[in-house]
Amino acid sequence: MNISIAIPNSSLSDDLTKLDKSRKISDIARACAIFKVSTIYIYKDGNEKNDQELLVTILKYLDTPPFLRKTLFPRINTLKYAGVLHPLKIPSHLMSSDHEKIKTNDIRDGVVIGNKGKRFVNFGINQLIPYYGKVNIGKRITAQFKKGYPELIIKEISREEISQYWGFTVKERSDLFSLISSWPGNTILTSRKGKIISQSLIKKYIDSKKPILVVYGSTNKAIHEILGSRIKQIQNSKTLNFFLDQGTETVRLEEAILGTLSILNLYHLDHH
Repeated sequence: MNISIAIPNSSLSDDLTKLDKSRKISDIARACAIFKVSTIYIYKDGNEKNDQELLVTILKYLDTPPFLRKTLFPRINTLKYAGVLHPLKIPSHLMSSDHEKIKTNDIRDGVVIGNKGKRFVNFGINQLIPYYGKVNIGKRITAQFKKGYPELIIKEISREEISQYWGFTVKERSDLFSLISSWPGNTILTSRKGKIISQSLIKKYIDSKKPILVVYGSTNKAIHEILGSRIKQIQNSKTLNFFLDQGTETVRLEEAILGTLSILNLYHLDHH
């Protein structure tokens, strides 16, 4: 199941301190990693410029393997509370720094760096690997070792070529309607006003090979309010309520993500 989510840039508005906001982002990242979300879209819903920057930076930081973070993320105030963030521990992060342990066909993430006029890749191992590709210095790449230790020869690959889960990408979008309108697969809008989730309602979505986008509203505005009358123009979408008879007045975003993805995952596994 190829699943992505869309959350508003106002997602952190009910958390007052940067520490609380950072913790919430960490919970969102963990939920997405557990259920193998491929892309987290952050759509504009208000003038939350600082929150949006915090959301994007911390999500990208958490997706980055720990051994590359110092190179890719300079000491910035946005990452002031990096110490409270839970590690994702996804396959791309669990790598040894010992170059002698690298075998043929191993896959690793690295950062392109310059050294004495030449380009190399820093893979977080105690050896730099020559790089002949097109990616600019300072950018991250994914590569497969055509030859393991001691030769260590690489070829660049895309995430789509990797069979195991390799993390999520983070993308910003100017508004929700244009994101959904250009989405190539099926869309699930989460709402208390939606139909109560059932296997028959989402069967075709889960069976389909098309990607699924799960959309969440904000604390202050439900999806119906954000989209307005344009909601009727959206193709291939269903509005579903995943939390029937909820005991709380609201469901927090990180709870909603964990809950909806758990249910979709269960239906998907039931069906296969």
